[in-house]
Amino acid sequence: MKKFWIFVLLLITGIVQSIAQDVSFDIKVSKRSLGLNERLRVDFNMNQNGDDFTPPDFSGFTVVGGPNQSISNSWVNGKRSFSKTYTYFLTPNKKGALSIKQATINIGGSIYKTSPVDITVTEAVEVPRDPNSPEYLIDDNLHLVAEISNSRPYLNEAITVVYKLYFRNPLRISDGRAVDNPKFADFWSHNINIPQLKVESGTYKGEDYNVVVWRKSVLYPQKTGKLTIEPLTLSLVIDLPSRRRDFFGNRIVQQSSRSVSAGKKIINVKPLPEKGKPVNYFGAVGQFDFDVLINKNSLKATESFEVKLKVSGNGNLKLFNLPKLVLPSTLEVFEPEHSENVKTSLYGMQGSIEDNYTVVPRFQGKYPISVVSFSYFDPKQERYITLRSNDQLVDVYGGPVSPNAENNTASVNKQLVTATDESFRFIKLNPDLEPIVQKEFWNSKLFYGLLASPFLMLFAFLLLLRRNQRISDDVEGSRLRAANRLAKKYLGEAKKNLRNKTLFYDALERALYNYLKAKLKIKTDDFSKEKISEMLGGKSLNQSEIKSFIDLLENCEIARYAPTTDAKMQQDFDQALKVISNIDKKL
Repeated sequence: MKKFWIFVLLLITGIVQSIAQDVSFDIKVSKRSLGLNERLRVDFNMNQNGDDFTPPDFSGFTVVGGPNQSISNSWVNGKRSFSKTYTYFLTPNKKGALSIKQATINIGGSIYKTSPVDITVTEAVEVPRDPNSPEYLIDDNLHLVAEISNSRPYLNEAITVVYKLYFRNPLRISDGRAVDNPKFADFWSHNINIPQLKVESGTYKGEDYNVVVWRKSVLYPQKTGKLTIEPLTLSLVIDLPSRRRDFFGNRIVQQSSRSVSAGKKIINVKPLPEKGKPVNYFGAVGQFDFDVLINKNSLKATESFEVKLKVSGNGNLKLFNLPKLVLPSTLEVFEPEHSENVKTSLYGMQGSIEDNYTVVPRFQGKYPISVVSFSYFDPKQERYITLRSNDQLVDVYGGPVSPNAENNTASVNKQLVTATDESFRFIKLNPDLEPIVQKEFWNSKLFYGLLASPFLMLFAFLLLLRRNQRISDDVEGSRLRAANRLAKKYLGEAKKNLRNKTLFYDALERALYNYLKAKLKIKTDDFSKEKISEMLGGKSLNQSEIKSFIDLLENCEIARYAPTTDAKMQQDFDQALKVISNIDKKL
């Protein structure tokens, strides 16, 4: 029994500690440094409801607004999310280093305290800003940052540039596009594909933010000295909550457009050291392996073999040449076939490059494949490394003996290799040539064809001109085709934005209206549900089909202000396709 009560006590203690760990009570300030004539916004936020909230005394400040209390309580996928915030607006009374002391609150019988926050007050600024204004909220809570892996690389050493967009409450990014992409002059560049932009949690200057990785690029500098990385500029549509609420009690969101830039960056590229540079260095930078591979060690004089020079590893694989293969003059060597198997990631180029030589021996004998060396610069070790292949031997038999062979004991008459079916044939012995017959050009088909071609081109041009004139005169047909294209365009946009409620329902509603304009051949944009019902009723549609179309339009209007889910948006999209298909069959 004693062990049982000890177990129960430990279980209760664990549950209490778990609940206590889930409770958060934090302080957030609009800025850590402000002018003497500016305002400071202070938010005390908790994720569970509490009592007996006691603010600090705000020594050194004057409270000019607050406390304003806001509560957010929602259920998403069966999970409850709660947030309660007390907001104060302060003005400093003096310059220097001030501090906002601890605030306390009672949550579940336990007392929780915030951490003190240090504030620096400077001279008065010329244009003080309201911390609750939209411009201030955007400037203080939105940042585009270019993170560079190495600002002092060597020539041809890989560096990465990752552009991250940081934003935090109360901002929401509803749309964005790049208006000025960097060209990366003086760099070999490769952009890493990002299939879908994702919002993740991160920190910026020690504070919590939402972060979106907007672009990833791998760069290899091609010049030394100070090189400039041009800025990336984004055009964003930002949603800001206002103080007004709609019929359902939801806060009305106002949109603002803003361009944000990451700013240009300077990279100081170091030259490769001259000390210790090998004579056969061809510009390789990274970490590599080197191999010389032969596919045959023994063959007939009439056959061929291949010698493959292969470099694999991580580095600037596409930006240097492989060493040349040197073989005895009695071996006929063809130009190498170059191949690459290289993938580029945030770690740089990875893979292998190869030069494949085809070699044909003319005489029998034993041919050594001399050592081939390959040199590269390792930026991690900051030194040159030379790799050498092993000695290899190719045995050729079944052909004439070279007169220059060292192992010849008697004079040998020079003999040609006898051609067989497996030999290389360079000269055709029976060419089957035919005499050239001089044909008269003036009476040929080519002459008359060239003579008639200007008239045919003129006739085709007149036909095309008449067709374009007929299309331009058909104003009604052009308008209907344009409406039909818009309907398909907006349906496509709706499908792309299935996870964005505002953009999805806006595109879906436009698609439905443009579909009606194209099918019913009407010009007016003054639609109402009564007019739509009347027009569809005159087209032999039953009431259930008309009601399905009207219900879908109402869903688009209501969903803008009411909470919805991805499943509901998918259901409305499928219903729109079904309704349009049914009406198409009747019309």
